[in-house]
Amino acid sequence: MSQLFSIHPDNPQTRLLKQAADIVRGGGVIAYPTDSGYALGCHIGDKSALERIRKIRQLDARHNFTLVCRDLSELALYARVDNVAYRALRSHTPGPYTFVLQASSEVPRRLKHPKRKTIGIRVPDNRIAQGLLEQLDEPLMSVTLILPGEELPLLDPYEIRDVLGAQLDLVIDGGYCGMEPTSVIDFSSEVPEVLREGAGSVEEFR
Repeated sequence: MSQLFSIHPDNPQTRLLKQAADIVRGGGVIAYPTDSGYALGCHIGDKSALERIRKIRQLDARHNFTLVCRDLSELALYARVDNVAYRALRSHTPGPYTFVLQASSEVPRRLKHPKRKTIGIRVPDNRIAQGLLEQLDEPLMSVTLILPGEELPLLDPYEIRDVLGAQLDLVIDGGYCGMEPTSVIDFSSEVPEVLREGAGSVEEFR
């Protein structure tokens, strides 16, 4: 059975965030709250943890993984972005959006879309997620916590722990944080494309 940390959504306990970051650095797979539901996360460089997430979600090689970032200062290291795309990202982050961009050479090949060489970038508006990213001091490799065959993500951290058990190393209980996934906007070509309409408004991108 995984560990479970109850972390205050408005005033996250630094001690618990540091412990959570240590679990991630040590190769752990965690479930954590964002501004659009719970997500699975692991260290960006850990191949074994990534494969565990693939197994939980039953994902194939074509699935676009997301780098969850503290802010846009990390963007240039992991993605190629022009001025138009950067302005759009700046005005919509932090928030419930995932932006698909051309990945840089710093992104491990296993995280990129195999044909398009893209990566998702996200900056969540959630204090627990932001606190965890601050402790890690690097992005978190992440996917939404939607189980195979389901249309909606799991909402209750205790249910997440009961259902996934030892497949996770840690579940962070951050309370209710929504159930609608992010809106996904593809900026990897000249014209933005809405790939998924979710919690964030997409009218500007149509």
